[in-house]
Amino acid sequence: MKQEAKAAAGAPATLWDRTRQLASQEILETALRLFTEQGYDETTIAQIAREAGVSQRTLFRYFGTKEDLLGGDQGRFGRVLTETIGEQPAEAGVWEALRAGVAAVLALHDSREQALERFRLLHNTASLRAGWLEKRLRFQEELLPLVEARMGVAVGGADPRARAVLATAFACLDAASMAWVDNDGKGDILDLYDECLAAVRA
Repeated sequence: MKQEAKAAAGAPATLWDRTRQLASQEILETALRLFTEQGYDETTIAQIAREAGVSQRTLFRYFGTKEDLLGGDQGRFGRVLTETIGEQPAEAGVWEALRAGVAAVLALHDSREQALERFRLLHNTASLRAGWLEKRLRFQEELLPLVEARMGVAVGGADPRARAVLATAFACLDAASMAWVDNDGKGDILDLYDECLAAVRA
């Protein structure tokens, strides 16, 4: 995103950037409220646009799909995950690097309350769950070379260990988020992730 690039470069955001950010946030908050009140599948794009005070055309300039209105830019999540893992020091173990990536992605949520509602909708809506599983597999493929290199196995080879490590990390994140939702957001989701990973590795 342009604003992210400017922020990374230290350049101040323009009035146009700030206006776009506020409009995007308003649309996201409206969508999340409607999804929570009446269900994801029951909420239409037209209704979200009307309640947010924008046209459907404007809404689609900010968000490519209805699913993006739940969790924001999924491509951004993938980029943050990949960049964070890739930036970890060479001496960091693979589990440590993956944990840093998970923590960075969880930090993208605007608030604890919004994160809870998003995870609740994700785990309780079949269509969203199916979409997440598809994205999870894509993220794992994108991360595979990084994990292979960190584990010292041949990149692109037939060694299954890197795939097993990645599948385990994502499964632990799923288990942690489901437990967090079941506990109504009590505790820290990253602590639950650590507990899940410890159980598996034991």
